[in-house]
Amino acid sequence: MYSLDLNQMSQNEFLSTYWQKKPVVIRQGFKDFTDPISIDEFAGIAMEETVQSRLLSKKNGQWQAEFGPFESYDHLGDRDWSLVIQALDNFSEEAAALIEPFRFLPHWRLDDLMASFATPGGGVGPHIDNYDTFICQGSGKRHWRVGDSGPHVEVIAHEALLHVEPFEAIIDVELAAGDILYIPPGFPHEGIALEPSMSFSVGFRANSAISLLSGFADHLIDHDLGGQLLEDPARQVITKSGEITKQDYASIKTQLQNLLDDDSLFQHFVGNFLTNAKHELDLMPSEAPFASDEVSELLGIHAIKRLGGLRAFYFSDTVNEGVCYINGEKVSFDCEIAPAIKLLCDQVIVSPEELMPWRSNIAFINLMVNLLDQGYWFWSEVE
Repeated sequence: MYSLDLNQMSQNEFLSTYWQKKPVVIRQGFKDFTDPISIDEFAGIAMEETVQSRLLSKKNGQWQAEFGPFESYDHLGDRDWSLVIQALDNFSEEAAALIEPFRFLPHWRLDDLMASFATPGGGVGPHIDNYDTFICQGSGKRHWRVGDSGPHVEVIAHEALLHVEPFEAIIDVELAAGDILYIPPGFPHEGIALEPSMSFSVGFRANSAISLLSGFADHLIDHDLGGQLLEDPARQVITKSGEITKQDYASIKTQLQNLLDDDSLFQHFVGNFLTNAKHELDLMPSEAPFASDEVSELLGIHAIKRLGGLRAFYFSDTVNEGVCYINGEKVSFDCEIAPAIKLLCDQVIVSPEELMPWRSNIAFINLMVNLLDQGYWFWSEVE
């Protein structure tokens, strides 16, 4: 397990001073850091069909981009290229452990764990991200430059690469294994490998109003909601047929506002929306359904672990009423097992000791049978 050292800052001090405000270098944020995954294993994952991977290189001053899966890397040479994998936490339990030290931030804000291997001179080019990121340096060294926020001109370096024009650096550092660079949205940055190196980026993203509205519209359509027509039975005679009156405008706005003000409706949408998987899950459903007595027995021996990339959340005002959200779906359960549901949502791993009070609870056992059968949770050895 990785332990985060904020260099004598408390988590609250970090949030009040840096979060969404300015970048900072955290030297040896992970002491005695070792890569959670080997370079060979990393390259092998990029060969899988379900994995989102990219090869980025610069030849004769021109950026090139290829998309996986990849069959070989022999043609690339020994410098000026990098291999990037999105959502590595979905495919590597060991790499997913890097997310755990950042649990002082709400998990619904988490985007994914992106990782890259780069040869000397390799990188992805100067760019701006629209999310908060903790860049955790793995093996090897990289040179990082970060500019100030403000107006920056973005350019299309390749049809798959949006870069930013040269910027003046406010941070210019070399990162070694265990160092962390935090960058808020809107700050241009570029990292260039000085030697063969690995880098792991834990990204946190907030949804734009456009994505929320678009998702809400899809939710209404999918569930056949919001189809009520505007009603105006008390309408009066008008003299200007081309005018949209203030009263009519207010009625139209209220028609939409009523949907947002319906907390039951909107909360259900938010729960589904935020638990939708960001990337394809590496699901492995059980070959044969689990039996209730089998699950009850195993809960006393093994920990249960949540699948990498699976999103499971609850609202504080409805979880005790028997509602949570898992992988884009509302899940109803017996109110009495709400404390156990909170454990499943708050923790990636739940120990046998924590599960002991629920081993004989039929409602919890039945729910776990379903979750285990779907491959959402699986058995894990107690560490």
